[in-house]
Amino acid sequence: MSEEKKKKEEDAQLIALAGFLHETYSDSIHSILLDDDPSKLHLPLVIEFAKLMDFDPEFAGKLYSCPGEYLPFLDKAAKRVKDAMLEELGDLKDAVRKKKPVRVRIDVSGSPLEFPEASPSIGKVRANHMRKLITLKGTVIRSGGVKMIEYERDYMCRKCQHSFTVRPELEAGNRINLPALCPSKSSRGCGSASFQSVEGTTICRDYQEIKIQENVQLLGVGSIPRSMPVILMDDLVDSIKPGDDVIITGILSAKWSHDIKDVRCNLDPMLLANYVRRTNELKSDIDIPVETEEEFKHFWEEYRLTPLKGRNFILEGICPQIFGLFTVKLAVALTLIGGVQHVDASGTKVRGEPHMLLVGDPGTGKSQFLKFAAKLSNCSVITTGLGSTSAGLTVTAVKDGGEWMLEAGALVLADGGLCCIDEFDSMREHDRTTIHEAMEQQTISIAKAGLVTTLSTRTTVFGATNPKGKYDPDQSLSVNTTLSGPLLSRFDIVLVLLDTQNTAWDKIVSAHILKENFDEKKDKANASDAKWMLPKLRRYINYVKRFKPVLTKEAERVISSYYQLQRKSGTHNAAHARLMFSNEVKQLDAIAAILCIESSTTTSPIVDIVGDALHSNFTDNPDKEYKTQEKEILKKLGLIEDSP
Repeated sequence: MSEEKKKKEEDAQLIALAGFLHETYSDSIHSILLDDDPSKLHLPLVIEFAKLMDFDPEFAGKLYSCPGEYLPFLDKAAKRVKDAMLEELGDLKDAVRKKKPVRVRIDVSGSPLEFPEASPSIGKVRANHMRKLITLKGTVIRSGGVKMIEYERDYMCRKCQHSFTVRPELEAGNRINLPALCPSKSSRGCGSASFQSVEGTTICRDYQEIKIQENVQLLGVGSIPRSMPVILMDDLVDSIKPGDDVIITGILSAKWSHDIKDVRCNLDPMLLANYVRRTNELKSDIDIPVETEEEFKHFWEEYRLTPLKGRNFILEGICPQIFGLFTVKLAVALTLIGGVQHVDASGTKVRGEPHMLLVGDPGTGKSQFLKFAAKLSNCSVITTGLGSTSAGLTVTAVKDGGEWMLEAGALVLADGGLCCIDEFDSMREHDRTTIHEAMEQQTISIAKAGLVTTLSTRTTVFGATNPKGKYDPDQSLSVNTTLSGPLLSRFDIVLVLLDTQNTAWDKIVSAHILKENFDEKKDKANASDAKWMLPKLRRYINYVKRFKPVLTKEAERVISSYYQLQRKSGTHNAAHARLMFSNEVKQLDAIAAILCIESSTTTSPIVDIVGDALHSNFTDNPDKEYKTQEKEILKKLGLIEDSP
């Protein structure tokens, strides 16, 4: 009687869920039924957990606590709705479409399952999460090949002819374990232990194993990022690749570790994925309140008549512990903001992510700029040339459980963000050449251990290096740094910081250092009032990245006169327009980009009006000084004539 009552309750629950799906997601089911793409072997139906909770809070709670038991209810309900819709469409003869199974995917966005209890970091997954529906965020660092596993098979008892279904245990390495005795529910009981498989009853499913790692930026200093294997099945396989940022909802399970001699066998946690969402497009997005947007607009309203003074006010917040170095701070800001990617009619892309290299004597603050830039970027990876190999920067082929897999390196993990490489000169020549394609084509082509693929590296590279011995201005940059010409050509701007003897500058810097040490608390208060702090700078940089500046006629005239290859400085023109909170690249932006790029060289007929990069300082009246610089540059470019 209890079994009959339980069955009735299950049928009632199934009918209620089918009604909920038909009422709420009929359009989604209708659209996937009309999709005649033969490559799609499954029909994924994404439902929102928040809506399910509003409809039936009790079932939603059971789904969270025991997803392995209650997720099949949703699949069965979706199948009912699908069959009913096929009858309405008159597609009963379409056997192919009818055979395609519906897989319900749970989207927990905007629901209580986004709270830390149900959405822990990978390093905080504990035993109390076992068998529950949890959500993990991380970066895909390893991706295995797509396999086919035996999902279920029917067996029959040789004695009583009773048939039963057996499924493999993922925890035991996809091994099928037969019962010790016949599971027949007859009154006498069979007691036989002899079974045979029923032909034609085997059901196979697509299967892929990946590994995700928690975000390094969310960890404290000294913390080791934890990782976890994830099982993808059916329509989820091959949906993500190494380097992708993902949010995965699934059932936490565990599997026995590999059997190794003299090593104790443990249960390693793993996630059986139900829903996967890529967040690569959201890497550069930070939640910016409306009040902050209004504050930015009000800021530029105040500096409407003196825009360069407003720009310098923002730049003073970049690496505030380093005095001066205006040119370097401007270049760092333009590099982080980036330009606009251009795609011509033939589909050829011109990258919008600029690359920057700092070449300078020890003690000129190169590493400080790298670390601060990594903090400003929403997605960043920082490494050193001495501790990095070509495989560590690009992709590594590793063998796991007898299968070769690809593991993402620094440039792939920083896709859509910033990759900082300190001590660039310490890298071996072979390792440097591997990043040529990643910097210019923004892809990495891999052919390792029989794995041939191409991965995306839309990354801004920010490098720092020391000169080889004492920097010789008469020699080329390639000779002074031991970096090859092809590699140097990948950097859009190279700033040389030479620690030359300058008594006046040393006096200013020493006074600045002593002032900070003398009254540290007072300076901190003044700095918070006078400069933008790190969180505000991050929000501003990510906000202005939304702008898509276009060149004005005046800017085009200046750029074409300065350099025929417009894309060389076009990236920085657009970046400066974004920095100036503008959707147009004006003549001011073009001249600022020219000055920044000309600072890359130690001898230039144009850059002499601003001085070298190390000793460049913030001026009291930048707008007035710009008028002088503009006149001088336009004269040297031949756009205006000398007045008699």
